[in-house]
Amino acid sequence: MTTFLDPLITFVSAHAWLAYLTLFLAAFLEAVPVAGSLVPGSTIILAMGALIPGGELKLWPVLAATAAGALLGDGSAYWIGHRRQREILSAWPLSGYPRLIEQSEAFFHRWGTLAVFFARFVPPFRAFVPLTAGALDMPPVRFYSVNIPAVLLWAPVHVLPGVLAISALHEYGGLPYHHHVGKHIWMLAVIGGALILTLVLWIIRRRRGVIEPAAKSGT
Repeated sequence: MTTFLDPLITFVSAHAWLAYLTLFLAAFLEAVPVAGSLVPGSTIILAMGALIPGGELKLWPVLAATAAGALLGDGSAYWIGHRRQREILSAWPLSGYPRLIEQSEAFFHRWGTLAVFFARFVPPFRAFVPLTAGALDMPPVRFYSVNIPAVLLWAPVHVLPGVLAISALHEYGGLPYHHHVGKHIWMLAVIGGALILTLVLWIIRRRRGVIEPAAKSGT
């Protein structure tokens, strides 16, 4: 565990600007349709929050980088949809995700303007609802009136758990800040949890994929 993470922590401490750039790109790419289903942006942000209590990273630059990346990613998806309208929803590469597009439209029609706010916290809708909002001609003022508050809430929700967890481990667990044990525990817990969740979702989708054709053939 130490040999795997200690060099990374040391590198981040010496090159903090690269960590901030990584956080920005993680938040940005996670908000981009298709790319958002491939880039584990939330996992990266949750894990790197552990580096704030020890001083490797600073809280406000981390929050700023993640919020800016998310805002730019959501905005890019929205404006692409706004420019291309509904044709973008059936164009490549989105044509490879018909179920997600259909679910995003249903989510948008159900919640209206608030769909943009809620989607920021619900993967994988996070990467598709802003595009859908633009494609369905949602006015820019209305989009940003809910997107900006959502991003400003989403950033600390993903950053602060790592800060609080590490602070608690050091405060109540007696671990010194200059030791990386608490950071190891948190990072591995986040990565392990993300892998388990991904596996569970994959199994659920596989089962649905088997059940639906069987149900259709039986009707």
